[in-house]
Amino acid sequence: MVRIMNSNWEYYKIFYYVGKHGSFTQAARFLHNNQPNITRVINMLESDLGCRLFVRSPKGVTLTPEGERLFAHIESAYQQIEKGEDEIWSDRLLQSGSVSISISEIALHVLMLPILQSFKAKHPGIRIRVYNHSTPQGVKALEQGLVDLAVISSPLKVSDSLEATHVKSFQEILIGGEPYRSLSRKKHSLEDISQYPLITQSHDSTSFQYLTDLFLKAGITLKPSIEVTTTDQILPIVEHGMGLGFVPKELASPSIERKTIFPIPLTDKLPSRSISLLQDKVRPLSLAALELKRETLEAQKSVS
Repeated sequence: MVRIMNSNWEYYKIFYYVGKHGSFTQAARFLHNNQPNITRVINMLESDLGCRLFVRSPKGVTLTPEGERLFAHIESAYQQIEKGEDEIWSDRLLQSGSVSISISEIALHVLMLPILQSFKAKHPGIRIRVYNHSTPQGVKALEQGLVDLAVISSPLKVSDSLEATHVKSFQEILIGGEPYRSLSRKKHSLEDISQYPLITQSHDSTSFQYLTDLFLKAGITLKPSIEVTTTDQILPIVEHGMGLGFVPKELASPSIERKTIFPIPLTDKLPSRSISLLQDKVRPLSLAALELKRETLEAQKSVS
């Protein structure tokens, strides 16, 4: 049997507090109301339901059997509402919640690691789920609603449904290990470099696309000797003298300082690449995701 509820939630709220306190007077005081109005509402609720909910006495009120059955349901509902409110307030205070983010490997090393560290230190109650995706995978995950945000590197192609915000520019440099140390002493053209074994990411990566476009502009077809899955795999292979590789300057700097690899200057400066933060234009962000976005953009402004 389906029955449309005649009484509004305010009636049941008053009923709940009268039953909880066992007194019209105390319920009125708690709700910042007056006793005549409380009595009027309970009378209307009893009329709507067609039964007595309370037994009145000089000492207060007690629930009838019908009132007890109703109270059990209202109490459960009210506790769930309070729990929901508490969760929302907790999220607003960033004491709980979660955020999922797709981060390309370059974006992780060049930008996001210190930002995630700072964010987690400020908001230890927020759960962070990080997905290591390539740029195309990150875009797809965001379009499918699998992540809240994506932080990925260029070259970048996104649909009109996504909003991309430029966060940081970075520079690729060419590096070689000890067998190629002599190359670091003078500048070389891309044509010169193409004669040496090159280590790149796989064909389906944006880094490979970037290098392919770069070499094509110089009239050269890029033919890598070794292809790897991630950028950080290039460093140890270069350090072991197996060829030359292009990596972000920030990623290479520690190894350059240790002199396990050497920067190889080029006659033409490489075009800079960028890291962008993406979000869905339609799907609203959680409070945790909004805060991570804000801190990411603010962190970059502070170093610009």
